[in-house]
Amino acid sequence: MPDSQPQPPRRDEAPEDTTSLLLCGARLTDGRTVDVRLGRGRIEAVGTAGSLTAHAARVDLDGYLLLPAPAEPHAHGDTALSAAIDGPVSYDVPEVQRRTTEAALLQLGHGATAQRSHVRVGDVVGLGSLEAVLQARRSLRGLADLTAVAMPRLLTGTAGADGLAMLRDAVKMGAGVVGGCPDLDPDPTGYVEAVLELAAEHGCPVDLHTDGDDPTRLTRLAAMAGGLRPGVAVGPCGGLGRAPAEVASRTADALAAAGVSVVCLPQGDCGALARRGTATAPVRLLRAAGVRVAAGSGALRDAANPVGRGDPLEAAYLLAAQHGLAPDEAYEAVSAAGRETLGLPEVRVEAGFPAELLAVRGDCLAGALSLAYSRIVVHRGRVVARTSAVREYCDSAVAVALDLPRQGRAKSTGPS
Repeated sequence: MPDSQPQPPRRDEAPEDTTSLLLCGARLTDGRTVDVRLGRGRIEAVGTAGSLTAHAARVDLDGYLLLPAPAEPHAHGDTALSAAIDGPVSYDVPEVQRRTTEAALLQLGHGATAQRSHVRVGDVVGLGSLEAVLQARRSLRGLADLTAVAMPRLLTGTAGADGLAMLRDAVKMGAGVVGGCPDLDPDPTGYVEAVLELAAEHGCPVDLHTDGDDPTRLTRLAAMAGGLRPGVAVGPCGGLGRAPAEVASRTADALAAAGVSVVCLPQGDCGALARRGTATAPVRLLRAAGVRVAAGSGALRDAANPVGRGDPLEAAYLLAAQHGLAPDEAYEAVSAAGRETLGLPEVRVEAGFPAELLAVRGDCLAGALSLAYSRIVVHRGRVVARTSAVREYCDSAVAVALDLPRQGRAKSTGPS
C-alpha cells in the first residue's frame, strides 16, 4: 500500500509505463535550465538544455519551473463538491464515487499525484462511502494514487463496539489507513488506544483528526503513538495555536520525539471537526521543534468550506503569505513533507528518483506560488494533466512599452 512499507503491486494498480518522455528546457529552482529524460516511471537522466536525446515524446518546458509533484495528505472525497446540493447530501455509492473521482481529478490538475482521502464509516453511511472511494481509486489508476482513511464516529463504550467492528471491516475491504476524530468520542484517550491497537495489528498507518485544543491530551497521544510504524499523523491542530507559547512548545517537543507528523490546513478546517476552530497550527513553532509539518487542503467545496479549491500550491502560498515561511519551506510542506507523511519515496529532479513532477509557468518558486496558472503534471513518467492559461493585453502603448509577459501553451511533439 502506498502509505506504508513497500508492497507488491495491487491488482488494481496501473502497469508500469515503459515509454520514454523528454522534458526540454525546464528551469529548476537553483536557476539551471535542463532537459529531463523519463522512463519506466523514473527520472533516467538530467542534463544541460539540448544535451539529451531520446526516441520519445518531447514536451517543451521553456518558461516553466520544474518541481517535485505535491501530495495531498488531507482530502475528503466523500463530501467534496456537495456544498451546492439542495437538500440532504446523497451518500449512495454511485454519487459518492462520482464526487470522489471528480475531486481527485481536480486535485490532480493542481499537481497532486498522490492523495489521501478521509472517509466516514459507520452510522448511516456504513461502509458504502468507503466502497465508493475504493471504486474511485481503481478508476483513477495510472492517473493518481488515491488512498482511503477509514474514519469511525465512536470507538469506546457500548456505542463504540459497532464502530470498532466497522473499522476492522474497513481495513479488510482495502482502507490503507485508520483514523477518525477522537475529539468527538466521550473517551478520546480510549479512542486513540483502539485505533493504535488495530493499526499495530494490521500494520497500517494512523491519521487522526484533532483540533489539538487540549495540549495535555495531544502530548499523551504522542507518548502512546511513539515508535508505531509505518507512522502516525495528526491534524489540523489549530487549537495548539491558541495555547500559551510555552505549553505549545512542550507539546511540539513531544510530537517531534514521537515522530508524529502534523498535517495543517491553511485553507480552513474540515467538516470532521464540526467547525470547532479555524486557527492554523503554529507551523513555525512545530518546525523549529523538529516536527514534520505537511499541509493539506481539507474541504473542497463542501459544507465546511463552500469555496475550497483543493490546491496544494494555494496551501503553500498561505504558509508563505500568512505564516512567515520562505517559499521553499512552504512548498516543502506540500511536496516532500506531504509525501513523507504518506509514506511515499522522496522525489528530486535527479536521476533515479520517481518521475512525479509538476511544471508550473514561472521563473522562480515565489512567482510560481503567486501566479500558478499554467501547469503540467507528470505521474509515473507520463503527462496526466495539463492546465493552460493565456494572458493577453489589449494593443495599448503601455503594454507594448513594458513588454508585459504573456502566458501561453507549452509546445509538445508526439503523444504525451
